Amino acid sequence: MNKLAVVALGGNALQRDNQRGTIEEQEKNTFKTLENLVFLLKDNYNLVITHGNGPQVGDLLQRNDAGEQMYGIPQMPLDVCVAGTQGEIGYMIERILRNALNKHGIHKNVISLITQVVVDRKGKAFSNPVKRIGRSYSPEMAAKLQQEKGWAFKEEVKSGGGLRRVVASPQPMEVLNNSVIRRLVEEGNIVLATGGGGIPVYIDAKGNYRPVEAVIDKDMASSLLAVNIKADEFYILTDVPYVYLNYKKPDQRIAEFITRDEARNYLKMGMFGEGTMAPKMEAALYFIENGGSKSVITEATKLENKKFGSCITMH
Repeated sequence: MNKLAVVALGGNALQRDNQRGTIEEQEKNTFKTLENLVFLLKDNYNLVITHGNGPQVGDLLQRNDAGEQMYGIPQMPLDVCVAGTQGEIGYMIERILRNALNKHGIHKNVISLITQVVVDRKGKAFSNPVKRIGRSYSPEMAAKLQQEKGWAFKEEVKSGGGLRRVVASPQPMEVLNNSVIRRLVEEGNIVLATGGGGIPVYIDAKGNYRPVEAVIDKDMASSLLAVNIKADEFYILTDVPYVYLNYKKPDQRIAEFITRDEARNYLKMGMFGEGTMAPKMEAALYFIENGGSKSVITEATKLENKKFGSCITMH
């Protein structure tokens, strides 16, 4: 029986830090990343692919802002922007993955799903929004937007300063349509889902699904999806080949094989960057602690011939 793996593509899979983000650049990067997944397919894995959307949704929010400022076009809310980037990126990955499969003589359907993820609207994340989105504003413009739209702002310490809008980053509770995703994968299809962490929604008192202005961590949503569909393995592809302890410090070292207890201890000791590797390790551990066989954090090129990066297991 084929193993089921969820593979979470990092932001660098589509757009590098030093690039403008043209469609030509993104397509080239995407093909190079996706071609590495062929090694899993040839090893008889069934695949669900998730992806980030940070640069793309940031660009879309700026287009939103420019359209309103220059042409009076009403801005779309954040949930609609996340949905838009899911469709945009999903289309690009689906088409390019078909080309990669064609190159290697593999015949599979590739299906993109616009995915909603349920969060707790009353959770503590909404009382302290910390996720910065969109462009920087002057104090005067930020005050105006805060009054008109109810947005919250925090000072931007990077990228030239100013104030940036902040939204909540709640924990995902349920990936909608996870049973459909499981069935599609069992039938041999490759499914793209939970793009950008999913579109955050909550359930109101009447049982209706409502949008919420928030951003869900992509790796945690991917880990939850992997648990929901009972995946065997969970891969987080990033821009480093291994997990490093004390990253970029004089005593930096590779952690290639890590048990659950070791990983928890390293997290308590602050061995991983708070905004970088720590959330990935939390996502990897969530999968392991909820029935998964193993989590792997690595770069895409390490998938060849199972030359995996850092592997996290229960024992």
